[in-house]
Amino acid sequence: MKKILSALAALVMTVPLLCVPSANAINFTLKTPLQSESVILVNRDTNTVINEKNADEKQMPGPLVNIMTAVITIENCENLNQEITMNEEVYSDILYNSEYPEDVRTAEIYNGDVFTVTDLLYAMMLTSSVEASQTLAYYIGGSNVDNFVNSMNQKAEEIGLENTHFTNSTGMYDANQYTTARDMVKLTEYALTVPFFEQIATTYEYKPSVPNDTNHEDFNSWTWKHSNEMMNPESDSYYNAAKGIKTANLENAGRSIISLASKDGNNYLAVLMNSPYSDADGNPVYSHIDDATTLFDWAFTHISYQVLLADTAEVGEIPVELADGNDYVLARPKEEFSLLWYDEIDTSVVNKYDIRWYKKSLQAPVKKGEPLGEVTLKYNGEELGTVELVAISDVKRSTSKYNIFAVTQFPKSKWFRTAFTVSFVLCAIYILMCIYSYVLYRNRKKKSKYKSQRNRTTDSRSEK
Repeated sequence: MKKILSALAALVMTVPLLCVPSANAINFTLKTPLQSESVILVNRDTNTVINEKNADEKQMPGPLVNIMTAVITIENCENLNQEITMNEEVYSDILYNSEYPEDVRTAEIYNGDVFTVTDLLYAMMLTSSVEASQTLAYYIGGSNVDNFVNSMNQKAEEIGLENTHFTNSTGMYDANQYTTARDMVKLTEYALTVPFFEQIATTYEYKPSVPNDTNHEDFNSWTWKHSNEMMNPESDSYYNAAKGIKTANLENAGRSIISLASKDGNNYLAVLMNSPYSDADGNPVYSHIDDATTLFDWAFTHISYQVLLADTAEVGEIPVELADGNDYVLARPKEEFSLLWYDEIDTSVVNKYDIRWYKKSLQAPVKKGEPLGEVTLKYNGEELGTVELVAISDVKRSTSKYNIFAVTQFPKSKWFRTAFTVSFVLCAIYILMCIYSYVLYRNRKKKSKYKSQRNRTTDSRSEK
């Protein structure tokens, strides 16, 4: 059933994408520089990239890979309430022998604890618990983590992550594990269609469902909180509009965050990767949070729908032959073209006159609303969209002009050529018949003359 739900969810996800002609990429520039090496901000309502920076540069994802771990788990687990007894041998090598111990994240999970699959998903998504992610990979992979990782890469290929490769489910540092901010947008958008994922990834605080009294005496106070400090009401980084999705911290690959934000009916997804892990003095810095806050504030304050081309605008004109009056017709957009726009950029900078006419000229009559061509709008060389152009008014045909035109065109018409051909054939037949008749006449005359002469000769002989 899980697999069927996931397949249906994937199909549903493609429907809005098919309804949108293309993902517009405007990439407005922020005045405030961002510390993160790779950035992408997408308006989810229109599938529009509002800002990006090195979005296709390969980066170390860290625990952002837990998003894929969650996807594979949910899509391949028949019962998310299935209980699993934790076996430290599954993840002990990561806990005690990692080359990067500072990168190991745990969730106070001990050997022998019992959790449901759902519990482990929460532990992983909220805290980046390596115990949870490795156990899920081991369990779903049929006691083989490599099988699980293969499934991660197969899914990456399936949903179009062109610059992504996974080597583990935990996000621990590996030079062969990489992705890009753009691929992380694709993965996150896909994951948000998978049942239960958004609920898990956007929860701030979660309490395990199984008491585990043996290792956790004060079970009532045992909770897991989301590592995204933008969701923490008691934090200086609290951002009321933000929720989820995942953070990642690697000493050798910086800090990263993927977060949603919604305000006044506008919905955004931000991916920021590889911001500084610490300052020059070795003190921790959290500029990925600052960058995310800057992006969201900027978008909510300065980005709004603006009309870039009104449906009443006279965009151009096209010649009309045989017109009664003006020998041209004006063109206007079939519909208004609006787009999310940065309020500090005058819409007049948009190039509205890259026009492609369907025909070089028309012949009257022309009806109001008749398709004439299309205009492509551009900004800084980037295509924003294309709108069809239609006739702004009717153009009637001039009777006198048409009659003159008809006379001049008749010799070129099909009917004229047909009539000429038929006439020629009939004339030829007539001439041939005349010739034939003449030949018959001559032959008859000759025969008559010959017969007359013969008769006279016979008569002459008889007289003798």
